[in-house]
This record gives sequence, structure tokens and C-alpha cells, in this order.
Amino acid sequence: MNHLNLPAGSVCTLIGPPGCGKSTLAAQWPDSWRVSLDTYRRLATDSETDQSSTPVAVQIQDLILDARLARARTTIVDSTNLHVHVRAGLLARARYWQRPVVAILFDTPLATVEAQNAARDRMVPQHLVRELHQLLPTVDQLHDEGFTTVHLASDLTTTGGAR
Repeated sequence: MNHLNLPAGSVCTLIGPPGCGKSTLAAQWPDSWRVSLDTYRRLATDSETDQSSTPVAVQIQDLILDARLARARTTIVDSTNLHVHVRAGLLARARYWQRPVVAILFDTPLATVEAQNAARDRMVPQHLVRELHQLLPTVDQLHDEGFTTVHLASDLTTTGGAR
């Protein structure tokens, strides 16, 4: 899978359940571009799966996101981003800093997500993966929310994406 050339200074929000391939795609951009709640949970508690540290992880993510956007640095948000209120917060930050917003929607079939999740070192319980998969928005919904560009992950993997 080739990564996209993103507009300079943009926020690229990855949207999908655990195990769908978000972090694999995100790894194709420089480390400094990526913000990830898993990383900040691990830094706060030594565990990416410790959900009790999510509020602190969100504070860290928002601080780094604002610092990058203030400097017009392209940023990849590598978290599930499946809840409307989470995406609304990211969109508000992008609007505040007058930055373009791109979404990559991981339209990966549930069976594939479950198989990939089962193969992970830090497997998420299957019932949670299914619940989160049900929250996938549509492309139209993401445009209505304010994302200027929406890419389907399936298109990126089948066509090689944009250069």
C-alpha cells in the first residue's frame, strides 16, 4: 500500500476499529507526523490497553496536535476515531488552525478485522471489535461532518493510492 501525498499542514484522521490496519498505514509516514492514543497510554501507564489512562492520553494528543497545527505540520491521527464527538473535536481543532482535514475510512470487512485482531500481540476482545465496527460512518456522513477529503482504505490497497 502506498501512502497518500497529503496537503501540507493537514490533519489526516484514520477511522476504523482495532485490527483494521490503521497503524500499518500510519507507519508509512514519518514518526513525527503521527499522534496515537495507544502511544500516549503506553507512555502514561506502560500499557497501550490501559483504558483508564485515555483522558490523559487525549490531553497529550491534543497538546501535540495543536503544536503541530500551529506550525502547519501535517499530522496523522492514528486512533479509532469512530465516535462522532471525537471526530468533531479533531475537526474543530483543524478549523481553528485553518488546516485541511482528510479522512481515511477503513472499510475493512468485519471478518478480516476479526482475523487481523486475533493475530495481534494486544488483541482487543472480539465483542468490542464488533461493537466498534458497527460505528463505522459512511463517506457521506464524513463529508457532512466537515471532512474535505475522504479516502476509502480499500481503494488505497487496490489501486495503490495516490502518490
